[in-house]
Amino acid sequence: MARATVRSTVVGVAEYFTIGTTETRHPSPRTLGELRASGHVQRSVRDEIRNNLLTALREGRDPWPGIVGFEATVVPQLERALLAGHDVVMLGERGQGKTRILRTLVGLLDEWTPVISGSDLGEHPYEPITPASIRKAANLLDDLPIEWRHRSERYSEKLATPDTSVADLVGDVDPMKVAEGRSLGDPETIHFGLIPRAHRGIVAINELPDLAERIQVAMLNVMEERDIQVRGYTLRLPLDVLVMASANPEDYTNRGRIITPLKDRFGAEIRTHYPLELDDEIEVIEQEADLTATVPTFITEILARFTRHARDHPSIDQRSGVSARFSIAGAETVAAAALHRSAVTGEDVPVARVVDLESVIEVLRGKIEFESGEEGRELEILEHLLRKSVADTVRAHLGGIDMAALVHALEEGDPVVTGDRVTAAEFLDSLPDPDGVTGVLDAIAERLEATSDGERASAVELALEGLFLARRIGKEADESGQTIYG
Repeated sequence: MARATVRSTVVGVAEYFTIGTTETRHPSPRTLGELRASGHVQRSVRDEIRNNLLTALREGRDPWPGIVGFEATVVPQLERALLAGHDVVMLGERGQGKTRILRTLVGLLDEWTPVISGSDLGEHPYEPITPASIRKAANLLDDLPIEWRHRSERYSEKLATPDTSVADLVGDVDPMKVAEGRSLGDPETIHFGLIPRAHRGIVAINELPDLAERIQVAMLNVMEERDIQVRGYTLRLPLDVLVMASANPEDYTNRGRIITPLKDRFGAEIRTHYPLELDDEIEVIEQEADLTATVPTFITEILARFTRHARDHPSIDQRSGVSARFSIAGAETVAAAALHRSAVTGEDVPVARVVDLESVIEVLRGKIEFESGEEGRELEILEHLLRKSVADTVRAHLGGIDMAALVHALEEGDPVVTGDRVTAAEFLDSLPDPDGVTGVLDAIAERLEATSDGERASAVELALEGLFLARRIGKEADESGQTIYG
């Protein structure tokens, strides 16, 4: 047994599914007869998910790796829905992890499952459902060849768009097969769509309300009768598929709606939410951000607080939400600013500092929507919220440190200069060094667990910014882009 990471072969799923303890090879049976002799038992998709979820819960394993902040809210509802065998629609604003949850479901399927070799729909050897597979099974009997499909291949995902057709989801007549000589009444002329091809697996439809209502109607049979009908064909396929969907709340999604009969066919409707706790917000950033430089934890905390303040501000449209991607992009931007400084100045180790936070405002402005009437004030609002986030972080981490000696030294000595082209060493060398100041700087570094020069410079910048926001020292920017505290 070994730990394996398997890449999904489904187009559009640009993620790796990390499977827990897995076998490195599929089981050995290669024919139907060998499969029967091995004692293999066929299970439906819902039974697989139910049994594997129960096993994980009994063994104390987390069935939802990478899902943060939903432990007491969304996850229990989802687990109950899956144990009940329900199709699920997840409602929530953008950036709440709906798609991530859907993709995690693949880990609850059996790792390997047998399918009839060459079948379009991946039918189980015990239960062929298409005319071609039924005929093949009747002719070959126990010699019916089988192959093994990994669970990562049993997840299909579709982003609903207004141009999605019934043929995309269900199927249509294939003119090439008709041209080969088959009659239009031959069911084998059908080219199956996404949903039937997800037979014995999971199909996820993102942004379901974006589907035209007449296209949603085509899903009704799949959701209730578990079969499909293509055009005028009498072919009915008993599908074994779990249908999952995501959508924004209807009060925000004006592009469309989920029609009532389809909504009624989903067994469970689950509401997601943004992280309720600051620690969860920070964990999401640290987990998801692709950082190109060191970003101290307190910088990440500032961005997390910035995001949470934006979600509460009356000038920002809360119906559209402030996505987790807002803070993730912010963390990646400050890391990029540090890397840029390192390349320009030759600094050895790039570490993000408070001065780099100035670069996030312009980047993040386009990721949120403002209420009407706030035109022209977007930057002002975001700058205010960022200052507030810095002040909150200073109070949380540096409260209780007596900085009077540092303030006095700045009043009596030369100003301290920082900027996007000032290295950590240059910044630290510009700090005042009379008696008492060194102890204050050491206390700041210890409180923020800053050890390297870059981290120490970042910690001291946070303290200086806090003193400025408390109006104990001054701050101004010169024409060269440098920031001067004094």
